[in-house]
Amino acid sequence: MYKTGSRALVAGLRALAAGAAAVAVLLAGSGQSLGRDAAERDGTDREAAGGHTHELRHSDIPWSGSPSPFESQVRLADGRRVAMHHLRDKRLYVQDYSPEERGWSKPAVVHRAKSEACQGITLRARATTVAAIADFGTYCADGEPPTESVAAVATGSLTQWNRHLTKDFDGWEKALVSPSGKQVTFKRGGDTLKWTKSGGFSRDQA
Repeated sequence: MYKTGSRALVAGLRALAAGAAAVAVLLAGSGQSLGRDAAERDGTDREAAGGHTHELRHSDIPWSGSPSPFESQVRLADGRRVAMHHLRDKRLYVQDYSPEERGWSKPAVVHRAKSEACQGITLRARATTVAAIADFGTYCADGEPPTESVAAVATGSLTQWNRHLTKDFDGWEKALVSPSGKQVTFKRGGDTLKWTKSGGFSRDQA
């Protein structure tokens, strides 16, 4: 009887130990899962915080009339918008608007100039492509022509801008975007600057 009872007691203790070990394994597994989920949520939150959560920023260059020539906007067919503005730090900035998130992206620098903003900003859009013209000049406020002319194009997600700088030039007058958005032509008189989605910029001179 004594031996039988001892065996039963030992068996019971082993079963209890096995059960405790199983509970410990389950708890450990649960802790790892929660850790991964928390990291994923944290990563998603950081991504959302860096998305279209900003307000539209305006130019800080004084102008008595309205609208200011130092900022411009264009709307794409899918509801997105692109806005550009000059600041007194001699930089050209861009933001894009997401209708789904109902907010603007963080301002990003398109061009750092050596002279002041000149002649305003031209924006044109077709399909998912946006073209921009912006000029800079040392004595533009006195009526002198620009000394730097920037042509820029973005397509698709609008996060990457392909840029072309022409120095000692009076500035591009037109930006013509093809219906497909795969080609943009910048013109001034007999001068032509072309951009293609496959090849980037190339210039023809009169």
